[in-house]
Amino acid sequence: MSAGAGAAGEVLAVCVLHTERDSGVRRVERTAIDKRPVDGPIRVTATGLAGDYVCDTKYHGGPFKAVYAYLEDEARRWEVELGRELPPGWFGENLRLRGVPTSDAVIGERWRIGTTVLEVDSPRTPCRTFAVWAGEEHWVKRFTRRGDTGAYLRVVTEGSISAGDTVHRHHVPAHGVTVRDLFTGRDSERCAALLAQQEDLSPAAAQMARRIVERAGIAEPEDKVTT
Repeated sequence: MSAGAGAAGEVLAVCVLHTERDSGVRRVERTAIDKRPVDGPIRVTATGLAGDYVCDTKYHGGPFKAVYAYLEDEARRWEVELGRELPPGWFGENLRLRGVPTSDAVIGERWRIGTTVLEVDSPRTPCRTFAVWAGEEHWVKRFTRRGDTGAYLRVVTEGSISAGDTVHRHHVPAHGVTVRDLFTGRDSERCAALLAQQEDLSPAAAQMARRIVERAGIAEPEDKVTT
């Protein structure tokens, strides 16, 4: 068990698609952002949760974005700012968690939840569909400025998850680059370490890290370039 690992939190809700909706944007007509809590256990495979799917397959879903997790504390900060209740699933998340970092999780750290093992992959980037769903002025800009993005996860071990399950962090990489670091573009030296040490980065995470490193003028180790 690596540094920072251990029992860290719990699953407050497991959420899957409730109703497909009009997206409100031209690029993709339908959205599956409307997710609601369901009773478990819910089967989790490499493509996501049973009963859930995405409509915009170009920018969402896939093996590196199979599951999306959001932290209850971050949702509550938005509730205070917006003056409205934001129940589990409102952010389009599959897992509403408590006590475990999501936006501040380390890229590549692994969580054991129920009988599944999930790996933290990358931040969620807010889009126009999310803005239409939120119905809040300048939502993409505000969400970006706050940086509470939540975390996309890939499925390492298929299994099942239920509300109430404990989240065990059983591997936390030494490079220390967090989801928030990638999203905000900070800490170029650690991002260089991420590229050197994490050989199984997703294309999206690797591209974000490379951009940060390139802006800082740091050379990426040639023998460790990840595609």
